[in-house]
Amino acid sequence: MEIKVLGPGCPKCQQTEKIVKQAVAEAGVDAQIEKVTDTMEIAGYGVFGTPAVVLDGEVKSVGKIPDKDEIKSWLAG
Repeated sequence: MEIKVLGPGCPKCQQTEKIVKQAVAEAGVDAQIEKVTDTMEIAGYGVFGTPAVVLDGEVKSVGKIPDKDEIKSWLAG
């Protein structure tokens, strides 16, 4: 499983990355988490608001910090 946290490094983006890591750890899922800060790469996902979360190539969240339970539901899905 590959999870990408898209964002330039703002506080909301950092918080999103932290919550994603916590959710993955709690769910016991084997996932690679990558922080993407390159604006062209972020735009390549069709994302124009950050933070955003991409799970296995699918954009799951844009422009908000998802809560841990929401992220866990994606991991279980």
